[in-house]
Amino acid sequence: MSRSKARSWKTLFIALVAVLTISMLAACGKKDDGNKEAANNGSSGKVVATYEGGEITEKEFDLELRIMKTLQPQMGQLLELDDFREFLVKQAITYEYLSEKADDKAQKEGKKTAEDQLKSIKTQMGDDAFKQMLDAQKVTEEELKNYMVRIFTVVASQTAGITEEDIKTEFEATKDDYTKASVRHILIGLTDAEGKERSKEDALKLANEVKAKLDKGEDFATLAKEYSEDPGSKDNGGLYENKLVMEWVPQFQEKARTLKIDEISQPVETDYGYHIMRVESRTEKKYEDLTEEEKDMIKNLVGSNKLDEFMETELDKIIKNIDLPKAENNTETDNGAATPPASEGNAGTDSDGTNKGSDNSGNTGANDSGQTDGNAGSAK
Repeated sequence: MSRSKARSWKTLFIALVAVLTISMLAACGKKDDGNKEAANNGSSGKVVATYEGGEITEKEFDLELRIMKTLQPQMGQLLELDDFREFLVKQAITYEYLSEKADDKAQKEGKKTAEDQLKSIKTQMGDDAFKQMLDAQKVTEEELKNYMVRIFTVVASQTAGITEEDIKTEFEATKDDYTKASVRHILIGLTDAEGKERSKEDALKLANEVKAKLDKGEDFATLAKEYSEDPGSKDNGGLYENKLVMEWVPQFQEKARTLKIDEISQPVETDYGYHIMRVESRTEKKYEDLTEEEKDMIKNLVGSNKLDEFMETELDKIIKNIDLPKAENNTETDNGAATPPASEGNAGTDSDGTNKGSDNSGNTGANDSGQTDGNAGSAK
């Protein structure tokens, strides 16, 4: 697996902080975990990975994939890539290994956070919808809880000791990411309203036609309702209001940062089609303007960087063997990387690249940065 793939997938993991304030995580573990054995009816199946102090079985890995699909249904495409599955196993080992090494304080904090988050998800969704979500992937509430406890235990251990100065240093290095903008856009996607594929040439042609209408003075909001194929903003006249620029995919993000206020862009290409954009306002944030939730988000990113460093420098030393079965389908694109999934709250994304899943403090629900439209994708 190339380093560039690992980097791009890490970006997806950071985006999932908007789902559970974490990176993509593992529900796998060791033989002596009674909860996991109960979930597997006492039979763990073939061992697919061994590492210092533990192992992961095929059934445990399958459970992780099902939980992943529960929280992020549109991850399905990536889950069929052999390289990505191997990366997930390594991620699983990382979280299992580090959760076992976490001190009592981190374990207690992880358990409490997981319970609070699970309660929040159930409250927002309602008991029936929550149960249907789990049933769709044959995941029990206890399995999801164990998964979340493991995740948040590692989050707590990795963010312990991070100081205000550490947060400020990270902010100053990446402060452009915290610029907020109100952007109105019209997406001409690579799939039409009836689900039929549309070529790039046809999408660009239609985008240019819409741009011509705007240049003649037709109302942006009216045209967005008529033409835009972004469900996250179409009914709002194409508007994403006062959102963090960092949450959009790079092409959309760059224009959101640099377009002159009220200038109508040429069609901007992303993985999802072509966007015609107009920035209506833009605010650059100073450190003293950050909310506590935003500081918590930066703190989690610092912790994520520590995890990344562990995976790059320490993980191979503790892995003994990986023997994953091949995926039944392989949906890699021509350049060997999968198209990024959208991430809409707990179950996918809209189409312009803003996260709708959780606020920056880790509470699932409406994000301070708004919804994500898959066209813009994750900002990082």
